Amino acid sequence: MSGPDGMRRLGTPRAVRVAATAAGVPEAVGRTAVDAVAEEWVVEDRWWTGRPLTRRYFELVLADGRNAVVFRDLRSGRWYSQVG
Repeated sequence: MSGPDGMRRLGTPRAVRVAATAAGVPEAVGRTAVDAVAEEWVVEDRWWTGRPLTRRYFELVLADGRNAVVFRDLRSGRWYSQVG
């Protein structure tokens, strides 16, 4: 989300294209292949509110040497990149 001055808040998820296996494990982020999954975890939060949050996160090592953290919103099925 950008404010009126065009600046983004830190940690704001950004939609990203992810190709995943049938089990839901990322194989590519955009056009870049995934070399390894370094870590995986699930976050369930805000369950007590009208807008609960359920996400499956992956810390990835990409084929070009970059690290990336992506997550799948388990309610909508959409993929996002968590940028700092």
